[in-house]
Amino acid sequence: MIDLARLEAAPLQREPFEFVVVEEFIRREHLPGLLAEFPQIDRHGSFPLDEHPGGPSFQRLAAELCGPELREAIEGKFALDLSNRPTMITLRGVGDRKDGRIHTDSDTKIVTLLLYMNAAWDQEGGRLRLLRGPDDLDDFAAEVTPLGGTMVAFRRSERSFHGHYPHLGPRRSLQLNWVVDEGVVRRELGRHRWSARLKALNPFH
Repeated sequence: MIDLARLEAAPLQREPFEFVVVEEFIRREHLPGLLAEFPQIDRHGSFPLDEHPGGPSFQRLAAELCGPELREAIEGKFALDLSNRPTMITLRGVGDRKDGRIHTDSDTKIVTLLLYMNAAWDQEGGRLRLLRGPDDLDDFAAEVTPLGGTMVAFRRSERSFHGHYPHLGPRRSLQLNWVVDEGVVRRELGRHRWSARLKALNPFH
């Protein structure tokens, strides 16, 4: 379902931090079915995959993303050894005014991969910007439109600032992380589950 040749051909950008953007990372023939099977998530926040597994094709996609072929391609692209690093997948379905604040990701994450799952995108907000610094959303090295099948991956560092202008409404994405150890997976997924429960009880949280 994923096109590793496109990832291998895409140039690694090294400034202001290491990242790669791949359009049509999901093969065209698979994209409509995967968009249809993306889990229905109507609340803001990140949700563990096991709580919203989607349909069988979407589960197959998740398995490919966590498989050795993609790991080896990411290792080659970023010159990393991820062989003993666990993976974690979370999903987002809806954006709100809190989304998009500039950040670098936590230092327990080694590589972040974002795969967008929106059939179309004509909004100004919600376009991911890979930034040159921590203070200005308009000082960006690249802007990524969150169209279905577009992927961006970056190596987490103290300089990996990214964010976007707010978008209210559907904005569907899958986030895959290679993290330092299994403790991070348990802790982060537990945090997302607890946050989701709070938001279910209080939608204005």
